[in-house]
Amino acid sequence: MALEDLTPDEKRKVADEMNELAQLEENAREQQENVEDQMKLASLFGTTYVMSEYEQIELVSKTYNINASEAKKALGSFPKEYMVDEQTIPDLVRKMRMARRKLKGEQKIKMSKSIDSIIDAYSDHLNKCIDSIHWVSPYKLALKKMNYNEKTLLKLSKMKDTEIRRDIINSICKYWEAELEQDGMAYGTEFSNLQKQMNNAKREFKEIVKSVSDQSIVKTKREKVEDFVLKAVCENNGINARGIHDRMPRELMNYATPNTISKMIKKLDIVSLNGNYYKFSSEIKKNIWAYTAAFIDSDGYITLDRKMNPRVGLVATGERGKAFMKEMHKSIGFGRMHLDQKSPQDTRLINRLNFYSQDDVTELMTKCLPHFRLKKGNAKLLLELIRMKKSYKKQDWYKQRCDEIFKLMKWENHKDHVGFDWAKENIDLENISKYQDNCKMSLMDSMEQIGGTL
Repeated sequence: MALEDLTPDEKRKVADEMNELAQLEENAREQQENVEDQMKLASLFGTTYVMSEYEQIELVSKTYNINASEAKKALGSFPKEYMVDEQTIPDLVRKMRMARRKLKGEQKIKMSKSIDSIIDAYSDHLNKCIDSIHWVSPYKLALKKMNYNEKTLLKLSKMKDTEIRRDIINSICKYWEAELEQDGMAYGTEFSNLQKQMNNAKREFKEIVKSVSDQSIVKTKREKVEDFVLKAVCENNGINARGIHDRMPRELMNYATPNTISKMIKKLDIVSLNGNYYKFSSEIKKNIWAYTAAFIDSDGYITLDRKMNPRVGLVATGERGKAFMKEMHKSIGFGRMHLDQKSPQDTRLINRLNFYSQDDVTELMTKCLPHFRLKKGNAKLLLELIRMKKSYKKQDWYKQRCDEIFKLMKWENHKDHVGFDWAKENIDLENISKYQDNCKMSLMDSMEQIGGTL
């Protein structure tokens, strides 16, 4: 099915399906960006004594020659609470397990797999929470043996004082040492004594955490306002400060004003155009490549010109489309924007994010390839062509295959167009399957394995 055959509702459905898939996939890109910094900080604090927050900031500042504000930012922040549809993961899993009791057969198996997937994702979230608490992360293995939950970890992240941090580490180490000594020991008096030490260490850990008041981990009003602004913009792209303020509950409305909201916008990384605000949902950014693939499937194109230059583009119209292209460009990290272009029908202005260079197209197509639904064939053709142009121009089959790829690209883009003039493009439809079977990717793989690339 071609893009032209889809209704606007069907296009949105494709994008929504890919967005839903993105929510279920691991945010590998974001994790890759942060892992090196986390490892550096872990090695830095793992070789020193337990410090207060002030000492940590001072050490990072001196080590990396940055000011205190930058050092505090480098330490990172505790991840936001993991919730799905305004429910915590433990509550959601509890409800899903209750619902599973009423299911049988294949439905019950699918529900069990969904529960396991959610638990795995939540475990990964808790690991990230521990990693963000740099003074306790070196003791991660032992900490996991203690009785803790997300709220416990949040309280640990709020502990700034040296003494209370050392008391926590002391209780963790007591448990760890007793457990190591107990390992492999036959049951007896000494085993029981070590078990008591472990239970006492857990109790001590729990009491220290309990001493941190719940009030200290409650969000401030400003944080609540920022969360509300983000959510309001994500759900109502194009909204202005007055509109956000009018939607606020009375508690926040009395604290904030349209003026203070407009000042928050830049800090929250929200795009502002003529006083209207636009923002990607954080769920979309969890896998930007899945969302980009869905967008190209519905409102984009993959093609090449007659000089065999690859061309990929995303298209949106109007002011909202302009803000959207800016967000896409920022999230993807490359490409060239063309904004406020006149349309042939002289209607709303057109905004494009285009990709011209072979390196950009290769990276984009490689990362989006697993997520394409309609244009996977186009993407594979471009990847084959670029690989040929980079290393195989001197092969005797190069020009013939380029001609085949050009015809295949035309066929991919117009195969559902009734009445398309194939003769004008010198394309014999009976040869399409032959062109498809003549793909050179496996040949290029074998040539590289035997050192045949020139």
